[in-house]
Amino acid sequence: MAFFHLHRQEDKGDLGESIAANLLRQKGYTIVEQNLKVNSKEIDIIATNDEYVVFCEVKTRTSTFGGHPEQFVDKEKQKNMIFAANAYIKHVGEKRSPRFDVIGVLLDKQTGDIQELNHIEDAFFPSVRTVHASSYSGRYKWHSKSVWKTKR
Repeated sequence: MAFFHLHRQEDKGDLGESIAANLLRQKGYTIVEQNLKVNSKEIDIIATNDEYVVFCEVKTRTSTFGGHPEQFVDKEKQKNMIFAANAYIKHVGEKRSPRFDVIGVLLDKQTGDIQELNHIEDAFFPSVRTVHASSYSGRYKWHSKSVWKTKR
């Protein structure tokens, strides 16, 4: 096997997000956005199936020191995801039920091989008032690698 080293944090994160997107596709989801930013809040992956629009945070690590990757989605990150999800739902007029998932990816630091892959559906539950289309006023700037450009 060729020598592989995850030199930068971005390399590790990009690889983890690619692995997570592939996992979701294998489970029958359609990836509609990756790395969506609303102001400074980011959602790693937005995926859909017939029932849900899934807002997914991907945590990638090369060690379980301090915990497994999925354990590092704190309340602040959850709050930021809910904020961005509200904006997305309103912007696209999404009618499916929202769901918040976390995918933890543990990689071998030297080879980049997957050591663990853990998809937690319904990883957290915002209050009913928190996620709905009427909470977005339309004044946010949109940034995305795929579809949207900065709104002026």
